Amino acid sequence: MSDKPRVALFVTCLVDLYRPSVGFAALRLLEEAGCRVEVPATQTCCGQPAYNSGDRATARDLARAVIDAFLPYDHVVAPSGSCAGMIAHHYPVLFEDDPAYRGKAEALAARTHELTSFLTDVMGLDTARPAYDGVAVYHDSCAGLREMGVRAQPRALLAKVPGLIVKELAEPELCCGFGGTFCVKYPEISTRMVTDKAADIRGTGADTLLAGDLGCLLNMAGRLKREGSPVRVRHVAEVLAGMTGEVAPIGEAPDA
Repeated sequence: MSDKPRVALFVTCLVDLYRPSVGFAALRLLEEAGCRVEVPATQTCCGQPAYNSGDRATARDLARAVIDAFLPYDHVVAPSGSCAGMIAHHYPVLFEDDPAYRGKAEALAARTHELTSFLTDVMGLDTARPAYDGVAVYHDSCAGLREMGVRAQPRALLAKVPGLIVKELAEPELCCGFGGTFCVKYPEISTRMVTDKAADIRGTGADTLLAGDLGCLLNMAGRLKREGSPVRVRHVAEVLAGMTGEVAPIGEAPDA
């Protein structure tokens, strides 16, 4: 019997619909780290949009499907601090009055990880990464930073990328303005926030923007492109997995 951990990849809705390359990059990294990776076919949305909108009934229905699909695995890994945070921190709250699912929710929460955190903190991945010639700045997503404690882990992995220089934002802990349903409910505030974030990114002189949450990346890429910025935008997994030659930066045509 293999002693490799059996890991379930939680793909996330945005990755599935807008950037499948992030899922393939995560799969490549997890297998390289020594995991047996499966992608449960019955997985659904984690329920975060419904939860954030106050629709607890729908959120619970979606969460039950996720729990049933992912509970049998040793670990659950998501290339998103936001979705990982929903499962790890909010599922137990959703089912605190449901004896049938409370224990299951708590068990799944304890084995759920954000991708870069899992690679470093659990699997101890510490080998050289494929080269990337550029100067990057890393954006810390709100959920990844505050709910999942992800800050040092992606930077440690990026330090193993030959040719890559990583700079820091002047205000790295400020939200980009996406916030899931926040950008829909408060578009004017969201636009101001992402405009400020874009200015901070340009101020670093970096040619590449990296982050671990696709929602943040789509939001910032959209603002940067509207402003005519040449900054390339990518999910951190794509750089770490050496897939930058296989897929165009976010917001650019495939032949760009």
